[in-house]
Formats: sequence, C-alpha cells, structure tokens
Amino acid sequence: MRKAPTAAEARLWQALRRLEPKPHFRRQAPIGAYVADFVCHRARLVIEVDGGVHRLPEAAARDAGREAWFASRGYRTLRISNDQIFGDMSSVLEQIISALGADTPTPTPPRKGEGL
Repeated sequence: MRKAPTAAEARLWQALRRLEPKPHFRRQAPIGAYVADFVCHRARLVIEVDGGVHRLPEAAARDAGREAWFASRGYRTLRISNDQIFGDMSSVLEQIISALGADTPTPTPPRKGEGL
C-alpha cells in the first residue's frame, strides 16, 4: 500500500505536504494491529480515506471497531471519502486543519496484557 497508494490517498498526501504550518503526518502508519492511512501522532489524529467499499455493512462494522480501538488509545478518527477528496479538497483540508486544532482526548490506558 505504501508504494502504491490509491489515487485519492496520493492526492491527499500531496495536499497534506503543502499545509502550513506543516503538521507531521505519516502515511500507511502501523498503530497496534492496524495500519492507518494517515496519522499525526502529535495531534492524536488518524485520517482514513474511504472508497465505496466502506459503505458496505461488513466494512462499516470493521471501521467502527478500528475507530473504537483508536479512540481507546486517545486517537480521533477523521473519515474522508474519495468523493470528497476529488470533489472539494479545500473543504477536506479545512476539516483536517480544524481537527488538528481540536483538543486531544485523554487515552484510556490499555488493559493489562493488551499493551500498545
């Protein structure tokens, strides 16, 4: 995935790299058992880029589980659709900038044996 991102991920990555001041995002970053499309650890923000498959009930259920796991570690998840990226990048960047400035939630410590 890192070497061959989707067209939407590649477009968003280029836009994130042009933001000022430059937030430090990592692309295809492992967090626990998951790989986030984009993550800014400093802001505890995960950005997931969603194609059409994420509208399916099975995918939505998996996504909810991922979001809950990220939240339990103090990360907020911002889901952005491919359509948003290709249709209105300025609004997408506004959402991201707003999320970067939001208060970071306090993480719930992992239960014994779960670790990070």
